[in-house]
Amino acid sequence: MSYPVIGITMGDGAGVGPEIIVKALVGKEVREKCVPLVIGDCNRLREAVRICEIDVEIEEVDDLQLVSMDPRRIFCLQVGSLPAGLEFGELSREAGRHAYLYIEKAVELAKENKIDAVCTAPLNKEALQMAGYSYPGHTEILADLTGTKDYSMMLAAPNLKVIHLTTHVGLKQAINSITPDRTYKVVRLAYDTLHAAGYRDPKIAVCGINPHAGENGLFGEGEEEAQLIPGIQKAKEEGIGVEGPYPADTLFFRAVRGDFDMVVACYHDQGHSPVKVLGLEAGVNITVGLNYGVVRTSVDHGTAFDIAGKNIADDRSLLAAIDTAVDLSPK
Repeated sequence: MSYPVIGITMGDGAGVGPEIIVKALVGKEVREKCVPLVIGDCNRLREAVRICEIDVEIEEVDDLQLVSMDPRRIFCLQVGSLPAGLEFGELSREAGRHAYLYIEKAVELAKENKIDAVCTAPLNKEALQMAGYSYPGHTEILADLTGTKDYSMMLAAPNLKVIHLTTHVGLKQAINSITPDRTYKVVRLAYDTLHAAGYRDPKIAVCGINPHAGENGLFGEGEEEAQLIPGIQKAKEEGIGVEGPYPADTLFFRAVRGDFDMVVACYHDQGHSPVKVLGLEAGVNITVGLNYGVVRTSVDHGTAFDIAGKNIADDRSLLAAIDTAVDLSPK
């Protein structure tokens, strides 16, 4: 039996990424489903091993053929070198720069089919900006590195999957950027993702932009009719099982109940808040629609500078992200 190779980027070295990685990869649980390869900094991982008091060896590799499923070792592909004495929990330009370099290397390996999926530990957006990279987050970096125009962020939690029309932009800009074409394309991405995952007839529902989905023009300025409904109708004409727009305040309850397989959210907080209420430790962030067939999953939390370096970070979201990466890997 062949196991997928999952490239795990270390994220911001000043955050909780190194700790959750060593916690998640110690022992046999992950090795029973994949071959993990950390893309990051070996010495930082060794520091995390010391902090977390874990009995595991960090082994640097430059040849992916040497990576194995040995649970006593964590294999790391060294990219650059973080400065010695980097403080946990503090903004660092160098940590931001290296976080970008880890992603860049992971995408290179995925394009070359040397790894089967990319699983990302969290980066810090401010540190990324300090390093000169003008991206709102992972999703936009990955889209740029793969030359992808039509992509979306998807979140998964127990009994709830959410895909977004817009993500890291202000609310006013988000609403203005929603178009019938964008609505159609994201519904199409949702359908294709679910269908590839084995859903025979996926049920998709779209949130309204305004309270009560506009309530027939009572709220807003006709955004649902102008920006959402034409895209929904086009998808329906192609045989996609999509409904809406529905009021967001009740739609997520219906989805968790099982009425729908995926919800299309109009903007960042509309989609993120319900998933995070279900528990940060269970949430997984997925970038959908990347070119070259790049599969990317991520933890659904940030760098947590307030607890970094204290051995209290929870690795369950990373374990869930690895599981999802394995499920979405080419079979």
